Amino acid sequence: MIATVARVASIVLAVVYPPVVYLGLTRFSTRGVSMVLLAMAALLAISRARGLSWARLKGALVPLVPTIAAGVLAGVTGHRWALLVAPVLVNVGLLATFAATLRPGATPMIERFARLQDPELTPAKQAHCRQVTWTWIAFFAANAAVSAALAVVAPIEWWAMWCGGLAYLCIGALLAGEWVVRWWRFGRGAPA
Repeated sequence: MIATVARVASIVLAVVYPPVVYLGLTRFSTRGVSMVLLAMAALLAISRARGLSWARLKGALVPLVPTIAAGVLAGVTGHRWALLVAPVLVNVGLLATFAATLRPGATPMIERFARLQDPELTPAKQAHCRQVTWTWIAFFAANAAVSAALAVVAPIEWWAMWCGGLAYLCIGALLAGEWVVRWWRFGRGAPA
């Protein structure tokens, strides 16, 4: 039960991060917003830590690193751009994670997900999973670049609109598009 609540809280923190930063920076100081974000991350870390071994605790806390890093950097420097960098860090982290699974001998990330439904993937489905993993890597690179550009040169409203909504719509479109391609290539119910 606690693990489920912690997972849901992690998703909520990721989704509410841009609106919290936007509302905070338009109404309060950078350091004040960083303190709120660090408090949210600390509460989430405590809720995730209950009953976990050290190895599992490290895995549970990794998703909080961008929020903590941005909060600490903003708190120390007082610069608002530090709070706007968290989505860039998240995307770079996801890019690195997905890319690491494309090393020789490793199983591509999307193939890992596909094997949860179908442990016996055909070579064509394995190739499709590798291509989809590359697609996600390209998406994470593009999303990191857009998030960074908006953080540096655009009004904060644009950054909040992209990071707090439009990027999620793009993720949904990518998921839907991949489903259509998979259905077209492999037929109904194909898990790869």
